[in-house]
Amino acid sequence: MATIRTRKFITNRILNRRQMVVDVIHPGKANLSKEELKEKLATMYRTTSDVIMPFGFRTDFGGGRSTGFALIYDDVDAMKKIEPAYRLARFQPKKDKTGGRRQRKELKNRKKKVSATKKSELGSFKRNGKKLKSKISCKYI
Repeated sequence: MATIRTRKFITNRILNRRQMVVDVIHPGKANLSKEELKEKLATMYRTTSDVIMPFGFRTDFGGGRSTGFALIYDDVDAMKKIEPAYRLARFQPKKDKTGGRRQRKELKNRKKKVSATKKSELGSFKRNGKKLKSKISCKYI
């Protein structure tokens, strides 16, 4: 059973959030996942887990105790407006990459050779009305 305690609690009205340092005591166990932390903090502060942003957790030497930071926003719109994109991306499902590795590399190198608005036109993987084929035709045995 893990225990969660908060300290240095501040209500930040300018950024529409509550911010705090979170101490997690988990003797003999690995760290709690951020999803579990979000759920437990949501029950503690009577809110939904989609407006909670935990980050910066470090395990103390010897294990058993972790310390990090958590932000609880008033609503999802305030969170999307204020939070950096990389933190928002952590809690969203990952997008599958379109096309193969070779196609992405060729597109990247073709974009290097053109400038300005022509770069957006290159995204169709076509050149002169024909489908682009890979220049490497031999297969390794």
